[in-house]
Amino acid sequence: MNIEEIKELNLWPNNKKTTTNKGLDELENSGYKLFYIGKNADLYTTSGKEAKILLVRSDRTSVFDIPLNLEIEGKGIIQTSISNFGAKFANNFGIKTAILDEKVDSNLKVFPRCQMMELCKPLEATIDGELVQFELIFRNYLTGSLFQALQDNLDPYGLNLPKDLKEWHKFDNAIFTPTTKGLKDEPLKSADVREVFPEIIEKLENLFKSFTKFAEERGIIVVDTKFEVFVEEDGTWVLGDEILTPESSRFIPKEEFLKGNFVSMDKQILRDFGKKENWKEQSKSLKAGEKLEVNVPQEIKDKILNGYKTILERLSK
Repeated sequence: MNIEEIKELNLWPNNKKTTTNKGLDELENSGYKLFYIGKNADLYTTSGKEAKILLVRSDRTSVFDIPLNLEIEGKGIIQTSISNFGAKFANNFGIKTAILDEKVDSNLKVFPRCQMMELCKPLEATIDGELVQFELIFRNYLTGSLFQALQDNLDPYGLNLPKDLKEWHKFDNAIFTPTTKGLKDEPLKSADVREVFPEIIEKLENLFKSFTKFAEERGIIVVDTKFEVFVEEDGTWVLGDEILTPESSRFIPKEEFLKGNFVSMDKQILRDFGKKENWKEQSKSLKAGEKLEVNVPQEIKDKILNGYKTILERLSK
């Protein structure tokens, strides 16, 4: 199915620009055609008439939704392995994902970076009179934007949390903090989204709880995670490609967490470095298609890659 056919089925958002650039020779020669270059992954159409695409992760790295000239060698392969693990964990829990069992030829060099994906429509519903798409977020600990909101006497999710909670307070039960999905993620009232999707929220809540226990037994503290839900033609809901991974979750080594070191094993190290280097301000001058030129010490790259390796090793043992 080519990109025009995909667009006709409303399976590709109008705000994402496609490319006419040629992809990797070994994929193009095998019938896959590059149509989208993302910040960290590329997408190819496939032969046949099924609504599916090939996702190929690169070693490109970005933070704050800023395209960077930065690559961390080996990250794409490890990310793909973690994503496959997360999908398998969800499947074993009885939750379907958009990741297909079908594989590309294992003789291809790019094979370890590839996932065949089913194309589905995003989950949508009308909330407060507005049609929105969702990011469904569960949190075990009070930190980040939610902690800041509490400090500012705000209650963006309608949770009525006590005002005197300290940062890194552990909730007795994971809390649900949904947002819209778009250029800017806007908080939604938790109870409103639960009322619209009670079965989905309950299943994801139980999945998150089960994974939290599983990960802690293997030396990983799961701070929070984000699920993106899609809908197949027959109405069946599925999860996307980043399920319980460092791209959708915050993981901290248990031994570090117990010592009060709350730096997660993902791109948080790069985010902290980017804040010091003022990347957000620098990125304001970027033109469409441009990448921010950054100089990241090898030590930072190694820490990030080692974090991904540690996650995969601990979850897989």
